[in-house]
Amino acid sequence: MMAWSTLTRLRHEHQQQKLDRERLALLVRAAKYRYQEAQEVVQGWNGYRKFTVAQKSLECEDVYSFYLVPHDRKSLPPFKPGQYLTFNLEVPGRDKPVVRCYSLSDSPTRSDCYRVTIKREPAPADKPGVPPGVASGFFADHVKEGDLLNVKAPTGHFYLDLSKNTPICLLAGGVGLTPMLSMAKAVAESGSRREVWLFFGCRSSAEHMLREDLDALRRHDNIRVFVCYSRPGKASVRGEDYDHEGRVTVELLKEKLPSNNYEFFMCGNGAFMKTLNDGLEAWGVPEKDIHYEAFGPATVKKKTTPAVAATTTGPACKVVFAKSGKEVEWSPTQANLLDFALEQGLRIESGCRAGSCGVCSVAIKSGSVDYVKTPDAAPEGGSCLTCICRPKGDLVLDA
Repeated sequence: MMAWSTLTRLRHEHQQQKLDRERLALLVRAAKYRYQEAQEVVQGWNGYRKFTVAQKSLECEDVYSFYLVPHDRKSLPPFKPGQYLTFNLEVPGRDKPVVRCYSLSDSPTRSDCYRVTIKREPAPADKPGVPPGVASGFFADHVKEGDLLNVKAPTGHFYLDLSKNTPICLLAGGVGLTPMLSMAKAVAESGSRREVWLFFGCRSSAEHMLREDLDALRRHDNIRVFVCYSRPGKASVRGEDYDHEGRVTVELLKEKLPSNNYEFFMCGNGAFMKTLNDGLEAWGVPEKDIHYEAFGPATVKKKTTPAVAATTTGPACKVVFAKSGKEVEWSPTQANLLDFALEQGLRIESGCRAGSCGVCSVAIKSGSVDYVKTPDAAPEGGSCLTCICRPKGDLVLDA
């Protein structure tokens, strides 16, 4: 009797897996069709396109969601969960537009609008001379419903491949929840049985953003959500408002996950990602299974790529800034050409500082460069993205 019961169960599981694969294959084909159709409709969306702010919602303290619809009323191309939008902002008091990238925070299946969720960034506590976030403050204080914004099409190499069925673990710190939420919602709405664990860390209920979205994910039995408060406060109830007191750590992952055989995706501040990345590698997670998203110099994972390793052990070289008439010795310990130029008192325009927006592109007059990561915004031929590249040898830049 037991053998027959086991056989029946296995047959049922096999049939369910087959149905799941067929359903996923249909969804993938449908998504490809929608993408091709949308591409035909919005041909020429190169550069910036105007979007109307249809709705602005306060999610929690200093965090707003912006729902964007095309001003031309044409269709929206779908995006991959985890990708971002690039904004060109006319900020009062600034001589030039401010370019920033923000992750899409909703499911790719939503076709009526794009949503980004943005936190007002304060001045760094350890750097009193550094001003608060220019773009995030502009969104919080100045952008209102009905405004028009200049937006580039969704892009980015950090995304979840929905054609795969490998289990995933999503690690989010603060507003780093946005791309993680998009990934989790994409799995939930696809009907896939893919195993998903989402760990979200914030200080308290005051910073607990996008609650309704997180609560909706809990209704899917293949998706586990853990909300971690580092400073819960007396008014917060464990088991109702949050699940764990403390930060998102590898020790917590070891306690909750059945193994380390997951693809890990993370987004948060620099300290959050570095601590988790180091801990995951020490736990034996292969580097290929650790993915991250970062905008800005403080959050880019400081990992030496093979190309950079070769440069850091090689001889110093000369970098010539042709327009400025400066010739400077390059040290292999430098992080990238943009920071190097700024240290020399030279001004190169920049935006995201993570190879995403293309603002820091500079023409190369002679020489070549290595990239420390794959650029999201491909530079024009004969140019380089100075925020994520280093010289391979003597280099002359048109700057």
